[in-house]
Parts: sequence; C-alpha cells; structure tokens
Amino acid sequence: MSRLESLLNEIRACRVCEEFLQLGQRPVLRASESSKILIAGQAPGTRVHKSGIPWDDPSGDRLRSWLNISKESFYDESKIAIVPMGFCYPGKGKSGDLPPRKECSELYFERLFKLLPDIRLFILIGQYAQTYYLNEKRKTTLTDTIISWKEYLPKYIVLPHPSPRNVAWFVKNPWFDKEILPYLRSTVKKILQ
Repeated sequence: MSRLESLLNEIRACRVCEEFLQLGQRPVLRASESSKILIAGQAPGTRVHKSGIPWDDPSGDRLRSWLNISKESFYDESKIAIVPMGFCYPGKGKSGDLPPRKECSELYFERLFKLLPDIRLFILIGQYAQTYYLNEKRKTTLTDTIISWKEYLPKYIVLPHPSPRNVAWFVKNPWFDKEILPYLRSTVKKILQ
C-alpha cells in the first residue's frame, strides 16, 4: 500500500468531528499520486453523502460541462483529484449548508498535498476554497475574486459554485462564460492529454 493510499484510508475512517455532523461521518475525496488537476470545492451535499461519489449531483453535471470532460475522465483519479475543503456533509444551516468543518484542512491537507506531486492546476470552487488557497490575495467578494481570475494563473483558476441556486449569478455575469470557460476548457484539455 502506498503512503497516499494509507492516508486516504485514514481520512475515510476519520471520526474527529462526527458528533457535529447531522448525517454522521462519510468522508468523500479522490486522489492519486499521478493526479494532474485538483478540484477543491466546499463539502459534499446530502446527495453526495448518500452516494459517496463526489459531485454526483446537478452541480457536478454543470461542473463537468464547464470543464468539457466526460464523467469517465472526471472520475479518473490518475488525472483528477477531488479534495473538498470539508470531506463530510457539514449539515444544514439557516440559509443552506453549513460551512465545511476546518478539521479536514487542519489535520490532513499538508500531508495529503505532499503526496500529490504532479498537480499542475488547482480549480478553486466557491469562497471557502478560494479563502484557503488564495489567503490575502483573495478579493473582498466572490465576484471580485472571479473577475480577477487572471491574477491567480497559472496555478489556480477560480470559479463560482456550479449550483443551480447560482443561476442568477450566471445570468448577471455573462463574461464568465465568454472569458473564463474557454480558458478553463483549453487548459484542462492540455493538462489531461
């Protein structure tokens, strides 16, 4: 068993914050030593919690469309690592899902990223991933961060969450489809060739 497989097993067995999780623990992530792209989102939703498959929902369908890749390529761990900010569904809050638990990044990210030496692109989806990875380089709002997307290249590309709940944002910001998605698609294609 490789060091990465051992760490992934440790993460999947983690129960550190189980008492705070409304649906219990079920860490969902994927990675391989040869992964070239890392997708960092928020945390699994209820549907992903049930299936154990990351991005197994309408948001995932839109994300795969943005990337212009098949499900087969998307779930090929040798190409794409999926490492959300929180590995388990955090529960429901007053206005949607609760924020991802910080224990995941604090306990595991440093060790995990040392075992992913071939990552060439981090796709940062939503404010939690952008806050963690960009730190002080992140702008005040999600929209301002995404408008400034070129500042984070070539290591990072920033995206809004592809949730159907964000349709109003997509309509209000048509430049996203025209500017960012063509770059994203061509970059992903080059990396995965």
